[in-house]
Amino acid sequence: MRDVVLSPTITFFSFLFIIVVVVLVGFWSFQTLKSMQASAILKYNMPDLGNKKIVMVIAFKNFRDEEYFVPKGILEYAGAEVKTASNQKGMAVGTDGGEVEVDLLVSEVNLYGFDAVVFIGGPGCLLSLDNEDSYRLVKDTVSRDKVLASICVSPTILAKAGVLKGKRATVWSSLMDKGPIKILEDNGAIYENKPVVVDGKLITGNGPDAAKQFGEAIVKLLE
Repeated sequence: MRDVVLSPTITFFSFLFIIVVVVLVGFWSFQTLKSMQASAILKYNMPDLGNKKIVMVIAFKNFRDEEYFVPKGILEYAGAEVKTASNQKGMAVGTDGGEVEVDLLVSEVNLYGFDAVVFIGGPGCLLSLDNEDSYRLVKDTVSRDKVLASICVSPTILAKAGVLKGKRATVWSSLMDKGPIKILEDNGAIYENKPVVVDGKLITGNGPDAAKQFGEAIVKLLE
């Protein structure tokens, strides 16, 4: 039997045909996905937070990326304006390399201009934010009856500021480190082993896996 040899011209056009098909299928899939997403957005009754302003507090170095960017995206999608405060001005960097420009220092936050304060965790949190500036901001937020949210290990800052006494809350912990739970309980908090705990206008989350639920809880309280 003689071998069939394809001419270069046929091979080229066959290859070109395959590329065109792949592009068309990809474009159709992309448009279908966009249509599905648009449909889902229309069906989801996202609150309008267009008149709300939130300040998110992060460590200048080694804040936890998911805990910042995921809730921030949810809040901005709902129309809220988000500012970022830290212990230093400039370009803050997360543990995974995420970057964000710091708008103001923690000591400069004027609560008259904000509806909620959100503390973000991460390895740098207690090194940079466990101080009197943060305690003052935490206590002022509660005294002015504004939403106060905190995730990962940062609820320990709320506990040390004295605002979790008698309040239900959660915090990051591990099998090898139960220290954050002890700090909450030693300062009068009622620890609950849940991803997110809401008690009045206090919201606490236990880590990056809870970032989406944490962000949604903030939106719900600000609604």
